This record gives sequence, C-alpha cells and structure tokens, in this order.
Amino acid sequence: MSIALGALSVATFWVVALGFILGLAAVVCGAIATSRSADADDEAASLRALLGVVAGAAGITVSAIALFPMLAQL
Repeated sequence: MSIALGALSVATFWVVALGFILGLAAVVCGAIATSRSADADDEAASLRALLGVVAGAAGITVSAIALFPMLAQL
C-alpha cells in the first residue's frame, strides 16, 4: 500500500497538495508496516515498507519543490 501511494505521490506532484497528501499517507502506511511485529521478522516485507517510506518522502519533497513557486505567484 505504501509503495503504491508513494508512486502516486511522485506521479501527481504537479497537482496542488495531492502529491503532498499522498506522500504523507505513504510515509504513515510504511511506518505502520515497519512497526508491526509480524512484518519485522519478514525481511522482504520490511524492505517493501521501507521502499514505500522512501517513495513517499520523495513525493513530499518533489511536491514541496513544485509548490514553492506557485505560492510565490500568490
């Protein structure tokens, strides 16, 4: 779930606040997935959750970079 949300956040960074919100949701879902005890023993699941967190953080970063010039025009 977090990987899909992270990928969507990167793909929709140009939509005002949508990429940021999806990135934030990806980071939250990835953090929850890494904290679960059942997934902590499964290395592949932990890596997928970490990839979702990284993709979400990338979406947040790209959305913030795209949002600053828009705010300057207001």
